Amino acid sequence: MSSEQTPAQTSVPETDGTAPAAGERPRRLTYAAALAALEGIALVAGGGWILALGLAGTPDDRQQALTGGITLLVLALLPLLAARGLWQVRRWSRGPAVITQILALPVAYNLLQADSIAIGAGIALAVVSVTALVLLVNPATTRALGITGPGRTE
Repeated sequence: MSSEQTPAQTSVPETDGTAPAAGERPRRLTYAAALAALEGIALVAGGGWILALGLAGTPDDRQQALTGGITLLVLALLPLLAARGLWQVRRWSRGPAVITQILALPVAYNLLQADSIAIGAGIALAVVSVTALVLLVNPATTRALGITGPGRTE
């Protein structure tokens, strides 16, 4: 390979998929990790509640309640893993965190269409999702994670 074909080294070396260790984790990244963890915990709580009602309560359809509870528990893994990665300043974690926020927006919209207390949950979910997205695309966050734009080597 010629020197023109060799990709330039980044200014800060990386190890094991982690972001540069030069500085501390920015507050925006900490807040994004906290919001992703909050969403994951909410999914675990909702899944556990539905599962408990399916096992101990008298649901209309026990199998549907069990399936819904288990599904929410499995779905909780994505934001929880993303939160852990963001907390540890891992480059890979931004993708799952962004996907989680994008998937939460239609859920928030559907909650806003309800005629019950779910409207408040929809507002809260929309605020958390949009806030987390803003934090995740912030230049300080991308810099801390070592993410560069297309074609950029520094």
